[in-house]
Amino acid sequence: MKTPINVVLILAVGVVLGLTIRGLRSSDQGPGPDEIVYGNENAVADNASLKPEDVENHTPTKPPEDEEWLSRFELIERSGEKVSSEDLKGTPYVVSFFFSTCPSICVKQNQKLQELQEKFKDQGVKFVAISVDPETDTPEVLQEYSARFGADKDQWLFLTGDLTYIQRIGAEIFRQPVSKKFHTERFVLVDAEGKVEGFYNWPEEKQFDMLLQQIGEMIKG
Repeated sequence: MKTPINVVLILAVGVVLGLTIRGLRSSDQGPGPDEIVYGNENAVADNASLKPEDVENHTPTKPPEDEEWLSRFELIERSGEKVSSEDLKGTPYVVSFFFSTCPSICVKQNQKLQELQEKFKDQGVKFVAISVDPETDTPEVLQEYSARFGADKDQWLFLTGDLTYIQRIGAEIFRQPVSKKFHTERFVLVDAEGKVEGFYNWPEEKQFDMLLQQIGEMIKG
């Protein structure tokens, strides 16, 4: 049996009207949960025009560990005293991550720092070694460990604290992925104002030489 032409036309008109109404509802309600919206030029322009002073909480007022994105830190030195990033301002410093029970890489890394300490002794540069195994590396342990490298207590600091907090310090301030007993083979050079100047892969001779040169320029400047 054939379907009359007028019935087909009525059905077609109904489908078109239904799709039109559905489209109007969607435009009123915004994209559905399964729809993807790609970019918004106006939104990008609005964000680009924002100034730092327009953003709430631009100036940190909370303790370091409570900041949404860390801009400063405070840890415990092997002496038992607290050391903060504010304390380090005024002199360039080199940051490294390590743990005392590491049998190979950390030893070589700290031997490199020992070289730097000897080269720049009493020249206004510091070295900041942060433990990624703070449960083991108590201030007492770090005192014994640092003695192996002849670490000057004023020039070469060994810091410890809460692991989660140290992971945030690594990622958010020094842009280094760290976890328990894991760290990169990079030294982070920070200028006297507390800004990260660069990253240097110490096992590579050329990069280590570049670090030496850059520290020298900072001291002269």
